Amino acid sequence: MSDAHLTERPFNDGPEPVDLTDEPIQLSRRDPGQEPERRPVSRRRRTVLAAALVVGLAGAGTLGVGAWRVLTQKDTHLDAPKTIAGLNRDDSEQARSTAEYLRDGFAADIELDRSFGTVYRDPVDAKRSVLIFGGATLLWQPERDLNTLFGLLTDETGKVTGLHKVDAGRLGGVMKCGTTSGDGGDFAVCGWADHGSVVLAMFPGRSMDDSAALFRQLREGIQSR
Repeated sequence: MSDAHLTERPFNDGPEPVDLTDEPIQLSRRDPGQEPERRPVSRRRRTVLAAALVVGLAGAGTLGVGAWRVLTQKDTHLDAPKTIAGLNRDDSEQARSTAEYLRDGFAADIELDRSFGTVYRDPVDAKRSVLIFGGATLLWQPERDLNTLFGLLTDETGKVTGLHKVDAGRLGGVMKCGTTSGDGGDFAVCGWADHGSVVLAMFPGRSMDDSAALFRQLREGIQSR
């Protein structure tokens, strides 16, 4: 065995050594000269892209909130208890006939899963009885359907004037009040609508503010989810 150092051995039988030069090794066959020039993204374009992203996220958030509102409101139950907010349900034939007349007319214009109509009598003053009617179903555009109901009332009693939004209370949705006329003169009329119900009530002998407050109380006792 030779004592010569490995680095001193001649390369007699192997291939020729690779000649390493100072030129860079090209790992791609593409010609660098033909590569399209990469332009830096302008500040204006970055701003537009960022704004589009924000709008997209905001839109998705709005859609999510809307979907959640539909899911939480769609399964609504309506009941007409015997007593509510200091009023007593009037089960007389005349009261039932009046309530059913308006309920049926309302249900003919808006497709409902369930409908109701009743009269609540004020034990202190019979002239301040409240007539309430409406129904439950899935509503995609509650305010539009509420306006349809007010339009129906216009056909039955007279034009509803001064219609405006009022506080809908903890159950949400939209609530509006206005003024219409009847045999006893002008009186307040209020309605609520959400994704699961639409209801309207007439309040003879009461002010607009008192009617809106009483309507919220009636809703608390009539509607459940």
